[in-house]
Amino acid sequence: MTHDIHSLLDTHDGVALGQYVHAGEVSSTQLVEAVIERLERVEPQLNAVVERRYDTARERSRQPFDIQQPFAGVPTLIKDLFSPLEGALMTQGSRALDPVRAPFDDELVARLRRAGCVPLGTTTSPEFGTSYTTESSLHGATRNPWNLEHSAGGSSGGAAALVAARVVPFAHGNDGGGSLRVPASCCGVFGFKPSRGLMPSGPVVGEGWGGLAISHAITLSVRDSAALLDATAGADLGAPYAAPTTPVGYLAATERDPGALRIGLIEGPALAPEAATVARQSAALCESLGHHVESVTLPLDWEAFYHRCFDIIGPSTRETLDSLGEMRGSPIDEQALEPRTRVMLRERGRLDATRYIAAINEIHALGRRMAAIMQQFDVLLSPTLARQPPRIGELDAFDDRRSLAEIIDDFHGYCPFTALFNATGQPAMSLPLYWTDTGLPLGTHVAGRFGDEGLLFSLAAQLERAQPWAGRVPRVHAGMRTAPAERAD
Repeated sequence: MTHDIHSLLDTHDGVALGQYVHAGEVSSTQLVEAVIERLERVEPQLNAVVERRYDTARERSRQPFDIQQPFAGVPTLIKDLFSPLEGALMTQGSRALDPVRAPFDDELVARLRRAGCVPLGTTTSPEFGTSYTTESSLHGATRNPWNLEHSAGGSSGGAAALVAARVVPFAHGNDGGGSLRVPASCCGVFGFKPSRGLMPSGPVVGEGWGGLAISHAITLSVRDSAALLDATAGADLGAPYAAPTTPVGYLAATERDPGALRIGLIEGPALAPEAATVARQSAALCESLGHHVESVTLPLDWEAFYHRCFDIIGPSTRETLDSLGEMRGSPIDEQALEPRTRVMLRERGRLDATRYIAAINEIHALGRRMAAIMQQFDVLLSPTLARQPPRIGELDAFDDRRSLAEIIDDFHGYCPFTALFNATGQPAMSLPLYWTDTGLPLGTHVAGRFGDEGLLFSLAAQLERAQPWAGRVPRVHAGMRTAPAERAD
């Protein structure tokens, strides 16, 4: 049987593409060549790629795939942030670092390869992943395929833009305060953050940002996210701790009815009208599916919480820079860093140990308090963001005379909910159920109990069936047979 490869990529997820390869109806080489063509069609407008690794992808696509590999021959991309892809440049989004090539694969990347994935290259991130928009002086701005004047979100903005534009069905990313879910919301795709300790972080890193950070993927379909988690979850060699994995499987969870859930609708941070609409409509959709929704006010000083997070992120970033400087034999030129990073290092880079430990203890105590709240609810619901995706430049602090408090106000006024669940270690997801009157996506955020990814996937699949999003295609998309308009400056 002959298939139009581009039509398959327009309409099928990664699980389905792997099945076509196993059946011999398409080859991995055909998929790789088609995805390369699609990427080149949209990349001038999106600016989502750091480095192309086409030759190594082509070589891998010509090798055999095992029937046990669920994503046999399916192309993807790896985020250029703390996740080495063997042979690829590691920039971490910073012009202050010497360009070096990764000598090995990150363990998660290795597991993606073992699942049959074929990496085509690396995707953009803001410097060190500390922004909710993917903009940097090194790589420029990654743009939203729904409207090129707006941000793709951050920090996994390159991954989200390419999935939304239908270049690949899924792409790797990581999340220390919302970096999978924020760009998923901005770009109208599915972003899932697993429980703390569920994913591998080796062979070098024990934990990221004191346990705030974790890796997974941005996908178009819920089942791709679940199947990817089946293929990659679980502690790696020498992990300092591990979350429980499900004996049944996450993909199987997408086929189960979640039952009637008790859903807490989070009240608190101020929302723009479009985000308040998302909260209201999401609650109504859940109630129409038989769930019970009631408002909940979390026992949390939101402003103090955000500052505690930066008591962890600031020293962690300083340690990373100091280590990189020691490795190369000379200090990093801090004047080459982004202004946002310089502000963070100036105010939080060298905290005393007691303050850092206090921040760690506070997020652990917060996890205990949230676990008690989750005895009353199965999941917690909110919009992913407090307003629609920002315009390019709106969230990027180019002036290092600003204070960290001002930057935190900008970031968390825009994104108030996601970092909470990095701190508590709970699984959380952003679903693309709604678009604003201006045609921009605005995600619905749902968090579950620690270790209960299965329930979230069951609910996500139910919501996907009730209000499917795959048919909504952005202005810039790889299925176009003619070149898209030039990007806005």
